[in-house]
Amino acid sequence: MSPELKEAISLIRNMDAAEIAMILEVAVDQKTFLGKQTLRSLITGDLVEFKGRTGGMITGTVIKVSRKNVVVEAALGGEKWRVPATMLTKLAA
Repeated sequence: MSPELKEAISLIRNMDAAEIAMILEVAVDQKTFLGKQTLRSLITGDLVEFKGRTGGMITGTVIKVSRKNVVVEAALGGEKWRVPATMLTKLAA
């Protein structure tokens, strides 16, 4: 854990409810921004990785990019997953 993250956690622990609500709003906005940024960077055929339901990492190929989710075909087994863009990491081809 970085020193900056430790400091942020320490500051949050000393905030009141209104300040925490503001922090949550900013965090949600940032997560939405990052998801949209990821969506814009993905095209069909890209290699991506995400954490599956069991906690293991799943690698696959982008089949379709929608407004919020991406359909990914797993490299092993060929399963198709509908994954939120915020959960994806684009891998080098």
